[in-house]
Amino acid sequence: METFLDVYMNVDGEKGSVIFSKLNEIGLKYYIGEHDFVYDWKGIATISDELKLIDKIQSQLKGTGVLLKFTTIR
Repeated sequence: METFLDVYMNVDGEKGSVIFSKLNEIGLKYYIGEHDFVYDWKGIATISDELKLIDKIQSQLKGTGVLLKFTTIR
């Protein structure tokens, strides 16, 4: 199972390099393709697990001005 993250940046927000670092710190990997980042669950995750990850990402990026889109595929 994987959760993909699309990041929409604000020109008045944080620099892309900072966003990249912040997401790498919490286990997301840069993804070349349709999405920007991916989190590999290495198995099946529960909705509770997914919500904890989303909360963690939101906390990590708070104040950066980015918008996020999550897509999870089994």
